[in-house]
Amino acid sequence: MFRVTLILGCLMLLGCKEEDVQTDEIIRGLKVHTVEATESSNIRRFPAVLEPSELTTLSFEVGGALSAIDLNVGQRISKGEVIATLDETSLALQVETAKAAVTQSEAAARNALETSARQAELFERGSTTRVAADDAKAAADQAAAVLLQSQKSLEVAQENLSKAVLTAHMDGIVNSVDVTSYSNVAAGASVITLYPADSFEVKFSVNFDTVSQLVVGKRAEIRPADRPDLTLSAVISEIGSRADAVSSFPIVLELTQENPLLKAGMAVEAAIELPLPETAGFLVPLSAILKEGDGNGQTGAPEVSKAEVYLFDPDSSTVKRREVSVAGIRENSLIVIDGLQAGDLVASAGVSFLKEGQKVNLLTAEEN
Repeated sequence: MFRVTLILGCLMLLGCKEEDVQTDEIIRGLKVHTVEATESSNIRRFPAVLEPSELTTLSFEVGGALSAIDLNVGQRISKGEVIATLDETSLALQVETAKAAVTQSEAAARNALETSARQAELFERGSTTRVAADDAKAAADQAAAVLLQSQKSLEVAQENLSKAVLTAHMDGIVNSVDVTSYSNVAAGASVITLYPADSFEVKFSVNFDTVSQLVVGKRAEIRPADRPDLTLSAVISEIGSRADAVSSFPIVLELTQENPLLKAGMAVEAAIELPLPETAGFLVPLSAILKEGDGNGQTGAPEVSKAEVYLFDPDSSTVKRREVSVAGIRENSLIVIDGLQAGDLVASAGVSFLKEGQKVNLLTAEEN
């Protein structure tokens, strides 16, 4: 009997302890953000690629066989620097041939002129006919024309020989090399493309709602993807009035700031400040948004989206869910234009571990 009583007493004691453990509720500490700072504009960000603002094609004015080519993409070229040369053998031969033709034409023109002079003198003496004198005069004129033509051909041959050397017309960077050593190139065929090292632009497309808020000259910022800490100034230089795709209008930004780190083809992010679609909004940390909310958090989305946050209720020391309207992102904060008011305490950390009506302890400023 004593053993049974002892066992029952132990069981009752254990049951009480388990009940105490189950009724002890763990109260989580809550880090909050006080809603106060407002913002009237939104920063829209667009991925793009850095491109040279000017691309120049260099080519020979005459055709021929190339000499050795020692050029690489990305190589810096100075104004007046030799880019490529043609084999001058055939061009020099053309010059020599033209010189010989000039010499021959000079002799023929001289003889024809002397013959014409003799025939004219004989005609005055009555020793020949007018027809013979006129024929001699026409032959002399024809010989003079042939001489002039051969002299022009010599000038062209000499000029072509001088064009066998291709030089850069500006300081720049090689964008592409379109020929190989010792190949034959035609006149006007691209040898290299060159772009200035200090002039870049960025192109991307926006929808109608965005393009209607932009004007030429509006300031923007460019950040290289590989160097997000580097911010460069730019301005809108072109706005397409015709969509290149359905509701997609081309925009061109021109960089107004130079940096030696910039290279054509770099991935960049263009940032443009635009007014909010409605009134000024409150800045809320990105960490305050519930993952299961509708807010997509995309920096490129111009529409107002819905999301949810937890608000701290000081009267009950609990958290309550609140739906908010998000108009965009500014730096590391969301811009909430509806659903909050100044002074609200928004849970800013560990929101995925909270639930509606959960009791919490508000952390102090030192604990935050």
